[in-house]
Amino acid sequence: MLRIFLVLPGATDLDSQGRIKGSLDVPMNSDGDAQARRTADELSDESIAVVYCSPCLSARQTAEQLSHDGSIKIKVIEELRNLDRGLWHGKLIEELRESQPRVYRQWSEQPETVRPPGGETLEDANKRVARIVRKIRRRHKSGSIALVVPEPVASLLRSQLENADIGDLWKVECRCGSWETIDVTPDSVG
Repeated sequence: MLRIFLVLPGATDLDSQGRIKGSLDVPMNSDGDAQARRTADELSDESIAVVYCSPCLSARQTAEQLSHDGSIKIKVIEELRNLDRGLWHGKLIEELRESQPRVYRQWSEQPETVRPPGGETLEDANKRVARIVRKIRRRHKSGSIALVVPEPVASLLRSQLENADIGDLWKVECRCGSWETIDVTPDSVG
């Protein structure tokens, strides 16, 4: 069995303000740094072989905390980059809900049918995440690894690893600084 620690990066100012971060490269704020330190402390007794992380700055900063000063190898994986939200980057979620209620509702109910202006579809992001899940599964049949990725890519990963619905992506957009365990058996993921 492979144990995956799915870690959300520590908070950034955009997360704290309720803004859409998407693929913007934003550092953690002081709250995010404290969250990352807490996560590293909570996972310190786990035998994590490697930390895979999104290329965004907050994920790399969180991964550095998890690596315990380099004692655990960090691999930045481009395919784990966050969803490109195009012209939605930096907008307040509430602002989008008020100015484009139909699109907001559509993203809540059927996110696979929405492409943010100049952004990436959920289907495209899901395909690239599926490719990296397959690679990681081939490389790691057992043991423990950590994946440090922001939302909504974390929801895509969780959905693929647990064969579950992705849920309401607006509700998780600014979720950060937490972790969960996903146990994957050899025959549960392709």
